[in-house]
Amino acid sequence: MYVQPEHEDSWMTREIDAALAGLDGLDQLEPAEHVGRFDAVHSALTEALSGIDKV
Repeated sequence: MYVQPEHEDSWMTREIDAALAGLDGLDQLEPAEHVGRFDAVHSALTEALSGIDKV
């Protein structure tokens, strides 16, 4: 699990944390369900990181 450094508390960090939280519990899922989770996390990260120029 990703742990946010204490000194970072920006909206970008929160967006990335929220996206990565989608990987929590992955080890409890059937492998066939992993693809859907990875796709969702990838989409969320892409969206969050596309706004990096707006920081």
